[in-house]
Amino acid sequence: MNLSNLKPAIGSTKTSKRIGRGPGSGLGGTSTRGHKGAKSRSGYSQKVGFEGGQMPIQRRLPKSGFKNLNRIEFKAINISILQNLSENLHLTKITIDDFVKNGLISGSQLVKILGNGNLYAKLEVEAHAFSKKADAVIRSVGGTTVKLKI
Repeated sequence: MNLSNLKPAIGSTKTSKRIGRGPGSGLGGTSTRGHKGAKSRSGYSQKVGFEGGQMPIQRRLPKSGFKNLNRIEFKAINISILQNLSENLHLTKITIDDFVKNGLISGSQLVKILGNGNLYAKLEVEAHAFSKKADAVIRSVGGTTVKLKI
């Protein structure tokens, strides 16, 4: 076998219908679009959600819910992750840059430290927010918390 005699497996490829190539092809005339009407014309496109004149579902169902425009979204990082970072990288101060370098957040995300897990290392931690438990755990091992401006 070489490159000059390669071909696809039998039945794996199909030839597409060549419509609009005259009456002899069997697909000429109306080119499989039927007779008259908007759908037979070029440039036809149906409105999104159109249901043939029936009231569309997005208008039948009531509006619901509430989206708070002032919501501040944080990326949650647990204390156990701080412990892993300090052990693996031998850090005593953990900043936002350390989270970005280690792929825990993207550069624009805000960070909140949560209290799940155990912390044994004395750390200085910078973040945008801290839960009460996380703050208490970091301070109980002799560390400090630095809250950054949002």
